Amino acid sequence: MELHLQPQTRQQFSPQLMYSLKLLQYTTVELEQEIKEKIEENPLLELEEETGEPVDTGEPAGPEDGQAGEPLAEEADATREDDPGDVTSDRDAIDWDAYIREGMHNQMDSREETEKREDQHILEREGKSGPTLTQHLVEQLHLLELSARDREIGEYLIGNLDDSGLLDVPLQDLALESSVPFDEAERVLKVVQTLEPTGVGARDLRESLMLQLDALNLRESLAFRMISEHWRDVKLRRIAEIRKKTRASQKDIGDALNVISGLSPHPGLALGDSSVISIHPDLVVEKMEGEYVVYLNDRNLPTVRVSHAYQAILSRGGHSTEEDRQYVRQKLTEANHFVNSIEQRRSTLLKVTNCIVKAQRAFLDAGLSCLKPMILQEVADEVGLHVTTVSRATQGKYIQTPRGIYALRFFFDGRLQKKSPEHTDQAPAGQLATKTVKDRIARIIEEEDERAPLSDQAIEEILRSKEGVQIKRRTVAKYRENLGIPIARMRRRI
Repeated sequence: MELHLQPQTRQQFSPQLMYSLKLLQYTTVELEQEIKEKIEENPLLELEEETGEPVDTGEPAGPEDGQAGEPLAEEADATREDDPGDVTSDRDAIDWDAYIREGMHNQMDSREETEKREDQHILEREGKSGPTLTQHLVEQLHLLELSARDREIGEYLIGNLDDSGLLDVPLQDLALESSVPFDEAERVLKVVQTLEPTGVGARDLRESLMLQLDALNLRESLAFRMISEHWRDVKLRRIAEIRKKTRASQKDIGDALNVISGLSPHPGLALGDSSVISIHPDLVVEKMEGEYVVYLNDRNLPTVRVSHAYQAILSRGGHSTEEDRQYVRQKLTEANHFVNSIEQRRSTLLKVTNCIVKAQRAFLDAGLSCLKPMILQEVADEVGLHVTTVSRATQGKYIQTPRGIYALRFFFDGRLQKKSPEHTDQAPAGQLATKTVKDRIARIIEEEDERAPLSDQAIEEILRSKEGVQIKRRTVAKYRENLGIPIARMRRRI
C-alpha cells in the first residue's frame, strides 16, 4: 500500500470573520446588549457620550459581504499603536498599572455580573406577565375543601394539561404512572373540570364543548344532544344526517350550530401567558418627495468608539512591562475590529434593504396585490454579496413601512406563473407572489355566498379564467389550509 501526498486548497473562517457574521445576524436590540457587554469586557472601548468626542472608527471597513475567502477590514489603528501622539498630563497622572491589572484579572467577574443581570431581566419579565393556566388552576384548586391527597392528585392532573387546557394524555396512563386508582383519578378530574375557564380538564374537544354547554344550563338543548350523540356528523357538518337522526327542523339545527360555534375550542388559551412581545423595527422606510428612503432605526443605540487611553500606556516605554503592552495591543485589535464590524453591519443592512425596497416599490404604493416574488439569490446578485450573507442580514429583522411593520423575510416568497401578459400591472414578467395568491383566495372566499360556498375546484377556475393564474386545485387546497379556512362544507351556513 502506497501513501500519496496531494495538496488541497481549503477556505477557513477566521475568528474575526465568524464574529462579523454573527454580529450581522443580530437585531438592534441584541446589538445594544452586545455593545454593553463589550464595553465591560474591553477597557479600550468607550461610549461616545462619555467624552463627547467624535467617534474614531479608523479607516473604512473592508468588503461587507463577509464571504468565505475574502479578508475582513484590517484594524485601522494597528499601525498607530506605537505612536504615542499627544499625551496630556492628566493621562500621565492615571495609575495605568492598576488600570491594566483590573482589566486583565476581572473580566470573568464582569461576565458573571452580566449573566446575573440577564437572569434578573428574565425574572422581571416573568414577574410582569400574568399567571399561567397552571398557576391559575392550582390557585382555584387550593380554595376548594379537598383532602391533601385529592389536592396532590389534582395538581398532578393540572400539570398534564396542554396549552388548550385539555388532558391529551390518557387518564388510565396517568393513573398507572402515579399509582392512583383509576376511579379516584377520574373523581378528582371531575373536580378539575369545575374550575375556570369553563371547559378545561376535558379529555377531548367533544367533552370540553359539553362542559361549556352544561355551564350555560343547556344540557337539555339540541346543541348538547347533537354533540353528545352525533359528534361525527357535527364535525363534518352533515346537516342532512343530523336532521334525519334528530328529527329537528333545519332552522333549529342552524340555531344549535350557531350556539356551538360560539363556544371555545381552546378554553385554556384565554389564560395563557399574558406577556406581550413588542417588535422593535430594525429599519424604517419613509416616502420623501416621491422616493422611498431607508435608514436604520438605531438612534437609541449607544455609539461605541476606541479609547485613546492606549496611547498613554504604550508611550511610557520602560514604565510598562511587556505583558502590559501585549495586553493593550490585544485589546486594541479587538476594539478596532468590533467598531469596524458594527459599521460593516450597518452598511450591509442598508445595502440589502435598499435593494428590497427598490424591488417592492409597487407593493409599498398599492399593497399586497402588487407584491413582487423574490428570492435571496436575486438580492445577493444585485448587491454583490453572498446569498448566505443576505440570509443572515434578513434573519429576524423587521422593517417599518408606510403599510405597516413586516419581517424582511416577508418579501421573499415563491411565485406562480400568469397565463396572459396583460396582467403586468400587478406582477411584472407574468409572475405572482404566493402571498398575493393566498390573499386573493381569502378575498374570493370572503365574498362568496355563505349558503353556497365555493369548492376548491371552483376557486381554481376563478383564478384561472378571470385572472390567468396557473394554479392547480390541490395548490388552492394547500393555500386555503395555510390560511386556516375550512373546506366548503364546513363554511356553509344554514
